[in-house]
Amino acid sequence: MRFKSQIKNVNLFAKFCASLASLGQIAWCRLNDDDVQFTIVPDKGSQVWSVLKPETVFETYILQSASPKNTINLEVPIQALSRALRSAYNATSTQIRLTKKDNVPMLSLTIVTTTFSGGSNVVAVPTTTRQNGEADQFDFPDDLAEASLSQANAGGSRERETIITQDIPVKVLTMEVVERIHQPRTQEPDVNIFLPPLAQVKTISDRFTRLAVATTKTSSSTSPRLELSANMHGSLKISVRTDALNITSRWTGLVNPELDPHHFPDGSQGVRDHPSTKMKELGGPNGENEAGWSKVRIDAKDWSRVLSVGRVSARVIACFINEGGLVLYVYLPNDENGSEDESCLTYYISSFAA
Repeated sequence: MRFKSQIKNVNLFAKFCASLASLGQIAWCRLNDDDVQFTIVPDKGSQVWSVLKPETVFETYILQSASPKNTINLEVPIQALSRALRSAYNATSTQIRLTKKDNVPMLSLTIVTTTFSGGSNVVAVPTTTRQNGEADQFDFPDDLAEASLSQANAGGSRERETIITQDIPVKVLTMEVVERIHQPRTQEPDVNIFLPPLAQVKTISDRFTRLAVATTKTSSSTSPRLELSANMHGSLKISVRTDALNITSRWTGLVNPELDPHHFPDGSQGVRDHPSTKMKELGGPNGENEAGWSKVRIDAKDWSRVLSVGRVSARVIACFINEGGLVLYVYLPNDENGSEDESCLTYYISSFAA
């Protein structure tokens, strides 16, 4: 079993892991030749199922196992991984690999940073620091090469290279264990709509939550419920109701994505029969027909944690299943040039009954 990769986009990967860490402590990570998947299924709250193309965050991607497509399944403490990646900001290079220490599998991050300091020494000696102890090799014949010495420049300053290793204990899961983990099945959505900037949505949602808590006699630890609704004419509403207040914020002029006939077995007929097409016929452009709106009621604090994904991407499609739930698709471009194939995070948020 072998996994080793150079991380090319540390900031993106760190933000991605931080958004997952806000929802749960443990993630299931599945690595294979085609993609990298991280899944959070907490006891309470929203689930997230993410599929990353390896080239989204990795420069090199070396993977080997006895399973089909070289699949490796890991149970990862996602909060620990998130903290480790934060120490890699502004690093010269960052490598992640599967290692072993005292027979305990580890995800090991080797972070190389370079600093410049004044002095008259001709060379600067590399410094190596390991956190959580030295890790043994885990089916890796090639050890990390020693850092090269850096010569001083003419002005007397010198380059100092520091190597920090962060070890995150993980569990290797068998195929029998992961076969019991299934992505939720949902019915076709009634409304599909691009959300406004998530930072804006989060600011308003958090403000509504504070107002609801302040005007409710129940314990402050009890989370209020927000009502989200949208139609197929570019409108979105967030509302909160208590005995003391009833407030709503509304966006208009948003985009409802078009359905692709190629995604349906019966092509264009499938688009015409889709619930969102029928919902569009019900509601007018001004949203005057209440039947043209799809509504969900969600936990306010859980929703705030979900909105932390705004640090990763601004392109989010919300799919409303009336009175059933909300599915968010968060898209990440593979590279700066913009690839047709995109990595996607999928959030499943259940709706409370009225």
